[in-house]
Order: sequence, then structure tokens, then C-alpha cells
Amino acid sequence: MLTRRMILAGAGVSLLVGKASAQADRTIRIIAGFPAGGGIDISARLLVDPFKDALNSPVIVENRTGAAGMIAAGTVAKAAPDGRTLLMATSGEIAISHHLYKEKMTYDPLKELAPIALVGIVPCVVVVAEATPVRNPQELIAYAKANAGKLSFSSSGVGNPQQLAGELMNMMAGINVLHVPYRGAAPAVTDVATGAVTMSFTSLAAAQGLMQAGKIRAVAVTSLERMPQLPDVAPLQEGAPGLKGYELLNWFGLFATGGTPPDMVERLNGLTLKALAEPKTAETLDKQGIVARKTTAAQFKSFVEAESRKFADIIDKAKIKLEN
Repeated sequence: MLTRRMILAGAGVSLLVGKASAQADRTIRIIAGFPAGGGIDISARLLVDPFKDALNSPVIVENRTGAAGMIAAGTVAKAAPDGRTLLMATSGEIAISHHLYKEKMTYDPLKELAPIALVGIVPCVVVVAEATPVRNPQELIAYAKANAGKLSFSSSGVGNPQQLAGELMNMMAGINVLHVPYRGAAPAVTDVATGAVTMSFTSLAAAQGLMQAGKIRAVAVTSLERMPQLPDVAPLQEGAPGLKGYELLNWFGLFATGGTPPDMVERLNGLTLKALAEPKTAETLDKQGIVARKTTAAQFKSFVEAESRKFADIIDKAKIKLEN
């Protein structure tokens, strides 16, 4: 027999379940395709509080790692276009992978993902061992030409922005530095210090420890301008006349599911730009070697499309193919 106490208790449970369900329905998930603690994860977490405060909704970062970020990207591509499932992504899973994996791709990044805002660019830093007689882009290219066929550059894997940066240097400067792929940035940079490879195209975050220890030094960056974090290191485009206009970047950006209403995309863009304007955000990005960039949603869409075409051209001309 049901008592009054049992009925009231049951009603209380139902109310709590209803509140929990309603909160779950309002939760905004920012999915990151890489582990906690890295640049992508940190960039995503910088948006949690600004989004939560402005949208009055719970906001969580969900790390779905694997397949070079493509599992996370595919998840968002297939989600409901309601602006509550977002993706913090790199250039790889958005503008590079579909040129390498082609028919194996489970999503179309240019059609099934809606660009919201560019968070920042991540120029590669070109590093050499301390003993290498190179200190700037001009000396780097001259050294490569004087040692044709003898030099090598490392990256954290086949088809990533770091390899593409080296291949673009080869094509524009008319040199032939051999690419040596590694499983990750740490061993790729460490082998520069030991002399196993001549140079590496890497992120500042990956190189900073060995740079501070005096084992390696930065001789160029792959952005058009100097990085604020490395004001004394010149852009690679200054290395030779043929490199004029050289630029190859990794970058981080926020995306929604394709078909998300334009007004929702614009709202999220505005909130992202507001977050990037915070001094604390800029300081955090700076420590990761990320240079904050502010764009409208339309500007970011055009940027993504141009980057995809650029990466496709390098992959084709350098004949980059994955083994599997």
C-alpha cells in the first residue's frame, strides 16, 4: 500500500531526474580529438567559462582521441545541428586528412562541419642542433644547397603540417632535404639534438625544453611574420628569393555541425572572439606557442577552404601517400 511519504518521495525523485535530464539536454560539449593537456585541449577549455556564463548552460570538454583527430571530427559532423556539439580541431582533420585518406574518410569536413572561429595559428619552428653552422633562414637555405642530398628534416608523422612545411620549403627553394617521419614530436626533436637528423619542423611547445637547455636553436618560423614568442627568429620566407610569400601553418579552430543555424554560428563566433580578447586567454595561448587570430565566421570559412586547396597542392606535388 502506498503511503503519503512514499508518494512524496517518489515525486521528489521524479523532480530530480527531470532537472538532471533537462540540464543534460542543455549541455554544450566541446569535443577535442587529442589528449588532455595539449594545445587543442587547452584551447577548448579556455572557452568553457565564457560559453557557460553567456549561454547559461553547462559546458564540458570531451576528449575523443584516435585517428589523428578524425574520430572527434566525425562525431561532430554526424551530430544534431543544434549548436550544442562543437569541435575544437586542428588543420589536420579539417584540411589535410581528406586529401590523404580520401574514400576512407567517414565525413566531409568542408560540407559537414560549420566553421565558427579561428582560435589561433601555430607556426612551425625550424630547429637545428647547436653545433650546426646555421643561425637564420638565409644560412639554412645556403647550407642546404651546399650539402645537396645530405640533409634531413624530421616531423611527427607523414602528412602532418610539419612535413608539409618542409616539403613546401623544398619546392619553393629548389632544395632536397629528406623527410624522416617520427611517431610524435618529442623523438623528432630529440634526434635533432643528437645529430640523427639535421633539422626539424615542429611546434614551439615541443621544442622549447631543448631550446632552453641549449641543445637546439630555432633558425626560422613558418609564418609570414615573426612570432611574438620568438621575436629574434625570422620567417623562413626571408631565406631566399624563391621563398617569398612562404607560409605553412598548423591552426586551431572551433566548428559546429554542418547545418547549424547561421544566427547560432554568429553567436558562438562572437563569444569566441570575446574570450580571445581576455588577457588571461592570450597569455595561456602564448605559452603554448599559439598566436591568437580573430576572424568572423565567414572569414574563417574562406580561410579553411583556401588552406584545404593549399595542402592538397603540396600533397599532390610532393607525392605524399600513406602506407595504409
